[in-house]
Amino acid sequence: MIHLINKSGASVMLTERGAGIVSIVVPDRNGVMGDVVLGYRDEESYLADGPCAGKIPGRFANRIDGGRFTLDGKEYQLVKNHPGYQLHGGPDGFSNRLWKASQISDTEVVLTLDSPDGDQGYPGNMHVEATYTWGEDNSLTLSIKATTDAPTILNLTNHTYWNLDGEDSGSIFNHVLRINASRWLATSEALIPTGELAPVEGTPMDFRTAKPIGRDIKADFPALKYGKGYDNCWVLDGAPGLKLAAELSSTASGRRLEIWTDQPAAQVYTGNWLDGSPVSKSGRPYRDYDGVAIECQGFPDAPNHPGFPSCVLRPGETYSRTIIFKLFA
Repeated sequence: MIHLINKSGASVMLTERGAGIVSIVVPDRNGVMGDVVLGYRDEESYLADGPCAGKIPGRFANRIDGGRFTLDGKEYQLVKNHPGYQLHGGPDGFSNRLWKASQISDTEVVLTLDSPDGDQGYPGNMHVEATYTWGEDNSLTLSIKATTDAPTILNLTNHTYWNLDGEDSGSIFNHVLRINASRWLATSEALIPTGELAPVEGTPMDFRTAKPIGRDIKADFPALKYGKGYDNCWVLDGAPGLKLAAELSSTASGRRLEIWTDQPAAQVYTGNWLDGSPVSKSGRPYRDYDGVAIECQGFPDAPNHPGFPSCVLRPGETYSRTIIFKLFA
C-alpha cells in the first residue's frame, strides 16, 4: 500500500493493483476524520473484484459493443467479459494489473504500466503513467498519460465509489448531486449507447440543479430500469479544457466533493450491483447503493460511433487527461 499525507493529517491510501484509491480520510464539519471511499479489508480483494473499486480500468473504460471495433480499415476482436460487449478493457484489464509505483514525496506518487501489443485484443505496445498528487487543500489530482507504438484506442478513468458520510454508512440516496450536463447518452437495455445525445430536461437524468440521488432513482424511466438505478454517461457542458463536472454533498457530515476534469463526459454509477462484493474495510459487506462512482472519461463505445469524440491514439501522440477530486467540509 502507498500512503500520501498532508500537513493537516488528511490522507490517501493507494494500491499498485489497478493503480487504485483504497481510502481518502478527511474531516467532516466537526473536524472528525473519516474515510469517504469504498474499499476492501485486504489488498488481495482488489484482484478481479466486480465493482472495480477505486481503480483505473483500461485500456477502454466502459462498454464496447460486441467487443469489436474497426481502426484504419482493420477490425479488431477484443476479449469479451460480458455477453455482447467488453467492459472496462476485458477480464484482465488495467484494473487487475500490478502497476509499478515510484513515490516522489509524502504527497505524490507515479504508477506505471506497460501493456503489450494484442493485450485483451488491443493493438500497439502501450506505456501508461498515472500520477496522484495530494494537496494541502485536500484535493487529489490524478494525471494520466499514455503513449503507443501503433494506432490504438484508449479511454481511462478512475472508478472510486464515494460515500461522504463514511464508507461504512450505507445508502447514498440522501447525497445531493449536481452534474454540469444538459445531455446524456441514451442506451440500449445492455447500456450500450445508441448514438443519441438526449436532452436531460424533463427527465430523471436532469441534475443541472442539485438534487438527492434517491429522488428519482426508482422513477418509471427506461434507462433507470435497464441498470437498476443510474449507470449512465452525461455529456459535460462547456468548452474543452478543465471544468467542473460534478458536485456531491452530504448534509449529514457536511462534506462536499467537487470533481474537475478535461474529459468530455462523466459516467455516474450508483453502486446498483454492490451486493456480494469483497469484505469492506469496516468488516461488513457493502450493499447496493452504498456508494456512487463519478467516472470522468471519454464516450463509451466511441470507436463504433463516428460522431462521438475520437478515442484514437497514434504513435508520436501523448494521451493526457486530468481528474481532480476537491474535498471540503
